[in-house]
Amino acid sequence: MEPNANNGGQETVAEFAQRLGLHFSDWLLLSRALTHRSYINEHPEAIEDNERLEFLGDAVLDFISGAWLYNRYPEMLEGDLTRMRSALVYTEQLAVFGREIELGRALRLGRGELQGGGRDRSPLICDAFEALVGAIFLNGGIDAARAFVEPFFERAADEILINRRDEDPKSKLQEWAQGQGLGSPRYETTSAVGPDHQKKFEVSVTIGGKVYGKGTGPNKQTAEKAAARAALVELDLLV
Repeated sequence: MEPNANNGGQETVAEFAQRLGLHFSDWLLLSRALTHRSYINEHPEAIEDNERLEFLGDAVLDFISGAWLYNRYPEMLEGDLTRMRSALVYTEQLAVFGREIELGRALRLGRGELQGGGRDRSPLICDAFEALVGAIFLNGGIDAARAFVEPFFERAADEILINRRDEDPKSKLQEWAQGQGLGSPRYETTSAVGPDHQKKFEVSVTIGGKVYGKGTGPNKQTAEKAAARAALVELDLLV
């Protein structure tokens, strides 16, 4: 049976599985997928956090999304397929998938993470979604993982294409800047605050000596993309 009881309104592992129609032969596997390392730090009786499952789920998502796109869009070129896959498994998109199933309700978090709004932080929800996919794969194999994630891809793909979110904002901004004879955009990290597991980076992008956009994210790469996207909006090149 499921290893932890309901605590302060938090959804239990069994309640989460029942709500989503998930069938696990090992409750501990699903429990681990929902356990953040901040919880382990405060509960020594807990055996393992979800980071290893997150690693596995990331690989499973890459494979399933690639195969799904290959079959879903038979005329799409390799470069476009690569951009679409990146858009489908991007941190913010996986967080959207996690919010669709209210994943935050079932996460086991430490007090500090809870007070910091961890149940709705995109990087944390993304990681937990990847861990959940990893757990589903270990429990039921690739077919079970595919049955779980492909409906998310189906709902998101058309919207991504319509809004061209498969395009890399940094590449698009660079094309514009060079087309205007302004050289390449320059990205500068203006701040990096918070503990290692909850770092927040702020980056500004400058073109020809002028700041066109700023962005934040849990790592420099995400913050740079956010800054590039903000610059494209400022330039009326992206809505």
